[in-house]
Amino acid sequence: MTEKSILITGGCGFIGSHLIDKLLADGHQVICLDNLNEFYDPSVKRQNQAEHLSFDNYEFIEGDIRDKNAVSNIFDNIQIGKVIHLAAMAGVRPSVENPRLYMDVNVMGTQVLLEAAARHNVDHFVFASSSSVYGNNDKVPFAEDDRVDGQISPYGSSKRMGELLCQTYNHLTNLPITCLRFFTVYGPRQRPEMAIHSFVRSVINGEKITLFGDGNSSRDYTYIDDIIDGIIKAAQSPDNFVIYNLGNSEPVKLIDMIHVIGNATGKTPAITMSDMPAGDVLQTYADISRSHRRLGYDPKTNLEKGIEKFVEWYKSNAVNEGEAS
Repeated sequence: MTEKSILITGGCGFIGSHLIDKLLADGHQVICLDNLNEFYDPSVKRQNQAEHLSFDNYEFIEGDIRDKNAVSNIFDNIQIGKVIHLAAMAGVRPSVENPRLYMDVNVMGTQVLLEAAARHNVDHFVFASSSSVYGNNDKVPFAEDDRVDGQISPYGSSKRMGELLCQTYNHLTNLPITCLRFFTVYGPRQRPEMAIHSFVRSVINGEKITLFGDGNSSRDYTYIDDIIDGIIKAAQSPDNFVIYNLGNSEPVKLIDMIHVIGNATGKTPAITMSDMPAGDVLQTYADISRSHRRLGYDPKTNLEKGIEKFVEWYKSNAVNEGEAS
């Protein structure tokens, strides 16, 4: 019996390309759907998937998740067993500037995929959510059963709406769905505008970095290898409907993260201060007891080691990528 394919949306992006690396190496049939949008230079995304194109068990389809005809065509012609839905408009700050686009892609695009997956009786639908759904919750660490009705950015709201759509489709169609709340993922191929990538590039190039707020905001930085391990484990453990946090459960203050970058690069960061942007949360901190208990999720990489690995990758692979970002 021919193995069903795994559809990865947003598979040319940071997380998606690492996930596909692993799935192809394990011999799975992978379909990548990505529209190669210009949120950052599409050539970076093409480079992310360059090695995938040599695999016989890989197929790339350039298309938009909002395009019902394109999505239907994939499900009509390919036997899809699992959907791992990573495609989205990313970034908190840009969502404040263009909320309508974020709702269109992140909510309506998710609805198109859910409809197709349910209609074709897909075995399992995995939805990439975000720690942004927690907003500025006072209770820490953030647990999956906490109230999440206080998002402070359109991005966070769009991800929460995606979760609610998933829950609704599960109720209506019995489609098994897992929602994964990612906590500040970083590592090789990280998007160029994200803090660690941007800061490393600036420090190495001798440019000032902008510190938003007083430096005491904190993030639960999670290394890409640990996230991929969590996604794989979740995809192999279908449930009726479940939400998991995937984080490192070790929040680090922004100013401390900058010092770690200084140590890893061997340079002293030059810092300029700025106000905290609208939509930015004060802290993220994942309670990963559920994902550890049910999935065996156990992150291995602390921030110091993870940033060392990122700096090594940047120096060897992305010396000139600043011009492309």
